[in-house]
Amino acid sequence: MEKIINDFLAQVESRNQNEPEFLQAVTEVAETVLPYIVQHDIYYGQNILLRMVEPERVVSFRVAWIDDQEKIQVNRGYRIEMNSAIGPYKGGLRFHPSVNLSVLKFLAFEQIFKNSLTTLPMGGGKGGSDFDPKGKSDTEVMRFCQSFMTELFRHIGPNRDIPAGDIGVGSREIGYLFGQYKRLKNEFTGVLTGKGVSWGGSLIRPEATGYGVVYFTENMLNHHNESIKDKTVVISGSGNVAQFAAEKCIQLGAKVLTLSDSSGYLYDAEGLNEEKLAHIMHLKNVERKRLHIYLEKYPKAAFFPNKKVWEVAGDIALPCATQNELDISDAKKLVANGCQAVGEGANMPCTPEAIAHFQSNNVLYAPGKASNAGGVAVSGLEMAQNSLRYSWTRKQVDDKLKEIMADIHTSCLHYGAGENHINYVKGANIAGFVKVADAMLAQGVV
Repeated sequence: MEKIINDFLAQVESRNQNEPEFLQAVTEVAETVLPYIVQHDIYYGQNILLRMVEPERVVSFRVAWIDDQEKIQVNRGYRIEMNSAIGPYKGGLRFHPSVNLSVLKFLAFEQIFKNSLTTLPMGGGKGGSDFDPKGKSDTEVMRFCQSFMTELFRHIGPNRDIPAGDIGVGSREIGYLFGQYKRLKNEFTGVLTGKGVSWGGSLIRPEATGYGVVYFTENMLNHHNESIKDKTVVISGSGNVAQFAAEKCIQLGAKVLTLSDSSGYLYDAEGLNEEKLAHIMHLKNVERKRLHIYLEKYPKAAFFPNKKVWEVAGDIALPCATQNELDISDAKKLVANGCQAVGEGANMPCTPEAIAHFQSNNVLYAPGKASNAGGVAVSGLEMAQNSLRYSWTRKQVDDKLKEIMADIHTSCLHYGAGENHINYVKGANIAGFVKVADAMLAQGVV
């Protein structure tokens, strides 16, 4: 088995050199899915996984725009259309300086399995640009988004590819992108998700990823006769996912101790409450300021510059910032401090070594493709509402989200059950693979 895995990874690496994030994502899937393929004749010999790791289409384009000083700036835009076996391509757009082909291919590959786990008919895709919205005026962001969509619009559509938001792409950016698409196509369609509620968006969509990771973590704890209530929670990040993960934790009776940004982390020993969290949301979403400003209103808290939240003791850890933010040294600190469960709010935030350490120390570990699938799940629900020209209530969408996260957890249990423990990585990978693989086989060699 080891030779089969190594030969497969060597073949993938030869085709995708200098793409470490993508190879990391493929390796994690291959180690659990290839043994399953070998044991099932229907998949063996079909090169299914090799076909999955090869994008159906990669689009790269120039994005030229004019800044407020009337200087011409140039960025690079991408759209990775990874797999459409079970539905149109679906996945976010990321605007961040770290964006490159490797990062987007890893995200698109993960999206295949994540979307499959939701049970909704969505294929996997991802896109974005190395543009950094931080420090840019609204007008500069608008000009960039309009230029970006002027190329992207020809590759997307409500039955072809439906982008959404991601890091650096929030409601402001989605609005500018949608406005430009509507102007170019002269039609109002659900081509983007994450839209404003008054123009085709869904209630709960901004909250969905953060709420979903907490729902999944609660499912893991419930399976072991535990609950998130009265637990202490350590959260990284302070963007959309982290904010709403904190909100749901507070609603369920947990004590949230931390949030972070690129300058360091905020620690409030008293725990965040609704009022404190609302202040943080205003600082980050409206004033677009750093977390340390929180101390001006709540001086009892502390801010630790250039440090990670994982040195803080907590029962539950929710990494909600970015990929590979939690390494083996962080994992050792969490385990030593008694961490019981880790739920990934970001995509691939834990390194392979950190994951192995959690699993070997019986820490409940939920991979992002399962635990943060809530965002794309509600995006799928937004697509359904757009098709119906209808809006569901907040409670209806939240109930559907809870049900989807519970179903994902059940699928992970089914495929990840072992003699003494549940391997959620194995469960999520195989459950996601089976649905897509069956569709690919049914559709022939494409």
